[in-house]
Amino acid sequence: MTLPNFLIVGAAKSGTTALHSYLSQHPQIYMTPDKETNFFAFWGQALNFQGPGDEAINRFSVTNLSAYEALFEDAAGETALGEACPLYLYDAKTPERIYETLPDCKIIVILRDPAERAYANFLHLIRDGREPYPDFARALNQEPERIAQNWEWFWHYGQQGYYGEQLRRYYDRFPREQIQVYLYEDLRQNALGLIQTIFTFLGVDSSFSPDMTIRPNKSGMPKNKLLHGLLTRPNPLKSLLKPLFPAQLRQKIQHNNLTTPELAPEVRAELKTRYQEDILQCQALIGRDLSAWL
Repeated sequence: MTLPNFLIVGAAKSGTTALHSYLSQHPQIYMTPDKETNFFAFWGQALNFQGPGDEAINRFSVTNLSAYEALFEDAAGETALGEACPLYLYDAKTPERIYETLPDCKIIVILRDPAERAYANFLHLIRDGREPYPDFARALNQEPERIAQNWEWFWHYGQQGYYGEQLRRYYDRFPREQIQVYLYEDLRQNALGLIQTIFTFLGVDSSFSPDMTIRPNKSGMPKNKLLHGLLTRPNPLKSLLKPLFPAQLRQKIQHNNLTTPELAPEVRAELKTRYQEDILQCQALIGRDLSAWL
């Protein structure tokens, strides 16, 4: 039975897609071909989330052990085997399931200012045409109702930001030496240094330099909705032109068509007040100065 020996558990919209992309390039690391299996969160469940576009998570999530094991069948002697799934940090039952199955597993966490994270989450779903409200404050106010109506976890903009509470569940189960926590600022300021630190943590060659020219999974509001649809949704024109445009060029065009409006100051202030106590708890847990988030 082949199972991972490390997991990137979150947080969502904090760089987990970038980490998956960069780590998967290392010859001594095997990552699942697709990010976010959701296995340890949904193991044994029948999924029926009801939010706009939630049929996708109902369809792609892996919920049985044999299917999860199959994702690692193509591993060919790599030192480190892993997956990246930001739901694992947020879901309360996941740490215990991971510990029961993979007690020696290494845990990687990357965190972002929770107010900025929530807003980026909102913009992600705006970008994908799923968020019904273009106003972030209104969408935040809808969160309790959406949770009650069984919309998937990615709609929980505000609730996902309580990192102290979420990390405590991992520190209560795993030895500290098996957990590494990084900040989104680390990735923005020195991506290569961060990645090579992770290589060291995973016991692989830390001198390897992955291709970081592509920035995956950027969020934002499309300037031109028609162009955005042509670039991101299946259509005959996209299929016809795809061989003529390298992935980097297609991504550059897509990213240039996205804009990120400023988070409204009053919403930012409300979120920072909401998170203040948890940020202080998180700061004490990880031993990093998080005063900028306050």
